[in-house]
Amino acid sequence: MKINEPSDSTVEEPGRKRGRPRSFDREAAREKALQLFWEHGYEGTSINDLTAAMGITPPSLYTAFGSKEALYAEVLDLYRSSFGAYFPAALTEEKTVYGGIRRLLRGAAETFTAGPGGCMISTAVLSCASEVKGVAASLAAMRSGSLDMIENYIRKGIGTGELPETTNTRQLARFYGTIIQGMSVQARDGATVEELIGIAETAMRAWPVQAPD
Repeated sequence: MKINEPSDSTVEEPGRKRGRPRSFDREAAREKALQLFWEHGYEGTSINDLTAAMGITPPSLYTAFGSKEALYAEVLDLYRSSFGAYFPAALTEEKTVYGGIRRLLRGAAETFTAGPGGCMISTAVLSCASEVKGVAASLAAMRSGSLDMIENYIRKGIGTGELPETTNTRQLARFYGTIIQGMSVQARDGATVEELIGIAETAMRAWPVQAPD
């Protein structure tokens, strides 16, 4: 999948004189890094892997991005604005909360089977070496933020009368968040989009129904 996002610049190799052609396209480099990090994870992707894919030297990578961790942060933003765009779309474009959550799960099924497999965020760096605790903390914060978004969205259903006032919004949000994380693992293990959509539809049967007056 080609990610169309404005490229801010290309980057010069160290020692290259001003005015000479720059050595590589920064946006293309980020896309290659995205595929590597998505497939192998943060710790499983080495600097040598990244530079080989980008066709640059390690000094050039550090000049362009600052560090492996900084590059990973950029790649996560790129993932969220491209492959992960299904998430905010589902929570803003549907007429009902039920429809939004259903679309969210189906979007996850399609996205998790579109690339190397699974979600780059939902099951990434769950345990790690001490030197990459900062990366793990950032990912945990993203997952927590996504859970908050789901809960706030579900809470709207109470306000509109779509859901019972007794609905435990946090519990329901955690339930669907857990479904999404489980689908990510299933996709990494080779589950098809049809199989994941089946999981999504089964999960929607747990949706609370407002009792009639």
